[in-house]
Amino acid sequence: MTEGIIRVIGVDQQGEGKVNESMLAGCKAVVLTGRFHCCLPASAESLQRIPISPLTGAIESIRDHLSSGDVAVLASGDPLFFGIGKKLIKEFGRNRVKITPAVSSLQYAFARFAIPWDDAAFVSLHGRKHHNRVAALLTRPLTAVLTDNINRPEMLAAELLQFVGKNDEMMKIHVAENLGMPDERCVSGTLAEIAAMTFGNLSCMIIVRNEVSNSSGKSSFGLIEDEIIHSRGLITKNEVRASALHALAIPANAIMWDIGAGSGSVSIEAARMQPDTLVYAIEKEEEQQHNILANIARYGVANIQLVSGGAPEMLAGLPRPDRIFVGGSGGNLAEILRHGADELLPDGRIVVSAVLEKTRKEAPEILYQCGLKVDLRQIEVRRCCYPSGQTTTFNPITLIVGRSVSR
Repeated sequence: MTEGIIRVIGVDQQGEGKVNESMLAGCKAVVLTGRFHCCLPASAESLQRIPISPLTGAIESIRDHLSSGDVAVLASGDPLFFGIGKKLIKEFGRNRVKITPAVSSLQYAFARFAIPWDDAAFVSLHGRKHHNRVAALLTRPLTAVLTDNINRPEMLAAELLQFVGKNDEMMKIHVAENLGMPDERCVSGTLAEIAAMTFGNLSCMIIVRNEVSNSSGKSSFGLIEDEIIHSRGLITKNEVRASALHALAIPANAIMWDIGAGSGSVSIEAARMQPDTLVYAIEKEEEQQHNILANIARYGVANIQLVSGGAPEMLAGLPRPDRIFVGGSGGNLAEILRHGADELLPDGRIVVSAVLEKTRKEAPEILYQCGLKVDLRQIEVRRCCYPSGQTTTFNPITLIVGRSVSR
């Protein structure tokens, strides 16, 4: 006897109409949530109704009923868009699952605000945890978010606001609440405005980053010194910066500390290269802090947070890092490296840029004593203009690289 198939039927978010009788023909049971009972036609009275929660129990019931016929599963919107479709295909295989989608809540949300969404990124926090979710929500031009009672729009806005601080104007937030219901509400505002509101459990959030004219057409890597706001020539030179970023080998969805960030040149390039990475730029000099903020605004990089103050004291409370770059230590090299090594995540790296001979001698030993694998790279930069032949030679820089051992 041929076993039945699973008919996954998307239910319109607007709650308009009932499921077509033909979609349920041959079905022996239907899996659904309580709010979808009203969507069943009168002819479905004879079908056994199986609650979708708990999901493990629902799947076992589906398996039992397939031997006698088809099973219908009612799901919100498009079952393949952060829905149950993926789970059912994994459990039963593609050949036994037939999907009939409806319009999703996010499609309706984009329509409400008249925002084209063909280039949007999508994040679901509905019943899910997302590693490094601040970066996931901040760093794309257009991001749509499915929220829940734990991750409500005002909570997310407050979390993002805490990270971006004064750069709140870099984005606009749209929230669609209770779509298709009598108490539907659609509002738009800044992070601060949305954070001050209260929303229900059924909300969609759209984050629109403002376009930054200064960053258009710029490669994500390879900014030159004249393109980065800095003071008195205090900037990590192009060639050294490139080598440092190579040594850091920053992965996606990482946390990075840039200690003694100066003008923020390393932070800016790291943030642009890996937009899903959060970069904490720690800098104690007020002039350089202004430069960092100016460069963040110039290039529209929302995934950098300025931490005003010195290290190691300002490192307390920061998320544990995957990568650490030390461009300046303010005389606290040993304390910074020991604290950094203690906090470094498995497979992490610390890269120290050493201008002084004292740093070049002390940093490798400190990192080694902290249990890291250490190597040194000396960089000597000489630039020559053509055809004049004018040559500029810079002081040699040593990069000390410490790698944590996987635990």
